[in-house]
Amino acid sequence: HCNQLNEHEMRLLTEAGAHLVHIPVSNLKLASEKIFPYENLKSHGASIILGTDGCSSNNNLDMLETAKFAALFQKWQSNDPTLLPAAEAFSLITEEGYRAFRIGNGKIAPGEPADIVLIDLNHPQNVPLYNLESNLVYSANGSAVSTTICNGKILMKDGIIPDEKTIIADVRQTVRKFAEMK
Repeated sequence: HCNQLNEHEMRLLTEAGAHLVHIPVSNLKLASEKIFPYENLKSHGASIILGTDGCSSNNNLDMLETAKFAALFQKWQSNDPTLLPAAEAFSLITEEGYRAFRIGNGKIAPGEPADIVLIDLNHPQNVPLYNLESNLVYSANGSAVSTTICNGKILMKDGIIPDEKTIIADVRQTVRKFAEMK
């Protein structure tokens, strides 16, 4: 979780080209003793992205919520409301994530992966809309996502996932099987 790093370790990770994942919601749920040293790692030139750490220590996989928590967490820890502004937090879940996974530049452009989420700008969380990145980081969450496209394939359109009921039933059945194995 990179919460306990000293200066030497930060330098080593940066020099090695490691991509560090800040998981603020998980850190809060687990009552981590220290906070991810975002500003210090950034000053070393570290590659930083955001993550959720999965359902067991987050209960949610909402990356917009994660961006909000990261920004608020860092502001609170540093007592500096200018630290990790919305545009920077948003880049940690878009451009920086793509760079870390080496699957493009996180931009919509010819030759880039067709991984896109469409946000409903008329969703109540986005009204009024004075600054898109601020709304996405501080107001919106995953419920404002209307369509998800991965590698050019539409996975959700207008909030509907094809065969969603079947998928949920299959997951519940699989979880029951694992629970019975105990």
